[in-house]
Amino acid sequence: MNELVTAGELADAVRTRRTSALELCDAAIARIERLDGPINAVVVRDFERAREQARACDSRVSSGDTAGALLGVPMTVKESYNIAGLPTTWGLPPFRDFRPTDDAVLVKRLKAAGAIILGKTNVPPSLGDWQSANPIHGVTVNPHDHSRTPGGSSGGGAAALAAGMVPLELGSDIGGSIRVPAHFCGVFGHKPSFDLLPSRGHAPPGVDGAGVDLAVCGPMARSAADLELAMGVLAGPDGDPANGYRLDLPPPRSRAIDGLRLLLLDMHPGARADTPTREALRSLAGDLARAGAHVEPVCTLLPNLAASHQAYVSMLMTITTYGAPGAREVISAHEWFTLLQRREKVRRQWRALFDEFDAVLAPAFGTAAFPLTQEADWHKRSLSIDGEPTPFGDQLAWSGMATFAGLPATVAPIATSPEGLPIGVQIIGAFLHDRTTIAIARHIETMRRG
Repeated sequence: MNELVTAGELADAVRTRRTSALELCDAAIARIERLDGPINAVVVRDFERAREQARACDSRVSSGDTAGALLGVPMTVKESYNIAGLPTTWGLPPFRDFRPTDDAVLVKRLKAAGAIILGKTNVPPSLGDWQSANPIHGVTVNPHDHSRTPGGSSGGGAAALAAGMVPLELGSDIGGSIRVPAHFCGVFGHKPSFDLLPSRGHAPPGVDGAGVDLAVCGPMARSAADLELAMGVLAGPDGDPANGYRLDLPPPRSRAIDGLRLLLLDMHPGARADTPTREALRSLAGDLARAGAHVEPVCTLLPNLAASHQAYVSMLMTITTYGAPGAREVISAHEWFTLLQRREKVRRQWRALFDEFDAVLAPAFGTAAFPLTQEADWHKRSLSIDGEPTPFGDQLAWSGMATFAGLPATVAPIATSPEGLPIGVQIIGAFLHDRTTIAIARHIETMRRG
């Protein structure tokens, strides 16, 4: 089968017996073995058990059981997800030998839908960087330019997708960890609305299962259609809430570009975007407008982006430093509750904005993929934007808009930089309107390919 077809097309081919799960599995393994040496994306390989899963899938199909949206689809998952018997290290040497005895709930859902899990993809230590390099598994590079990062923390997954090794990946996001790698590697990624996908089984070893504020789990793919397909498998309550709650997401606000109400946001008081990125977004906005969308460059309903970003960073630093060796308290409990109140106000402001707009178009990051660096301290890094050095950490502002308010955000590739590197757009929507942002990504994909 052609390595560029979608996960949905592969599942349909298995369902109609035009190919077998084992054939797809062996083909994906061959691609990984042929392509991954210099890229180093799939760092934990589980090929023999994958073949066993594929044979079992083919046996079911032979008996007439063709259920499963991902029937026979070979894929990978981020290293930080538990898979029974495989190491889950989060890139940290103290966890080198940890092997969970149970799968993460989302891995179980993928397998129940027929997916064949080939292995796990690389991450930075503690999932805390826009690079994917750690002392256990080494450095993952961008398939488009091996001197540059594929992003992080879901960088290994984005690299595997971009290189054509697999059609689907399971990632996670708290500071752009799905969206930045998708942007850097030229693939699709979706940060779901907060708490839409359960996170049980996606936590550092020793953590007892309490959810993490701001953090979400989500899919990455080579097409927008596969994001939608994966969300249908992954979304929904888990544990006690599943006893009384059922998922019923609203449909996309528009089935076509014509009539879409879009806000273009390519400037932020807390971060810069370079000229090629802003030009790519403005070119996209022009194309959408010519196709019938209503695109506005200004909106007075926007929350105070500078104040929102400051609050987001305070929450993020509190969350990401909790439990770290030698970490000291960042803020008090009372300050934390004050942040929660500020966030609720920001959520109301976004809600009012999305009464007037269907989505916001913004950068996922202010530049294309930057050169790999061994400097671990973000405060000592700088990022060149239009030839001027800027603080590296400022770029959190682009992802923080959606993360702080718990909003869905989909990244789709739209252009290439002067260096030939991918540039993506971040499509932010109203809370629980995940189908809208993915549908807009699908419109953009169709328009750009056309």
